[in-house]
Amino acid sequence: QVQLVESGGGLVQAGGSLRISCAGSGRTLSSYTMGWFRQAPGKEREFVGASSWKGGSTYYADSVKGRFTNARDNAKTTVYLQMNGLKPEDTAVYYCAASQLVVPRQAYQYDYWGQGTQVTVSS
Repeated sequence: QVQLVESGGGLVQAGGSLRISCAGSGRTLSSYTMGWFRQAPGKEREFVGASSWKGGSTYYADSVKGRFTNARDNAKTTVYLQMNGLKPEDTAVYYCAASQLVVPRQAYQYDYWGQGTQVTVSS
């Protein structure tokens, strides 16, 4: 069992940057692929990006590629999503999630979820 808690959301102007964090407890995150999803009002939950410590792979949705970056701390207890060049269409609740699969891009492939953190980008 792993518990995930996001933090660091907020309001930012278009073109700005924000970093959100996902802290894990219960088990080390190194045995999971850690993913990020987002959900805007009235829309389905959307894959943003994911990183696997085991496989050493990182991948992103086309909509955020080149602007968003996954990172982790050396203790392997916290992962981060660095968001640069933010756009109003990035406004959503952002969720981190943990999966035991290698290349999961669908929400149903993730076993554990955080509570979400709101990111709002003003134009």
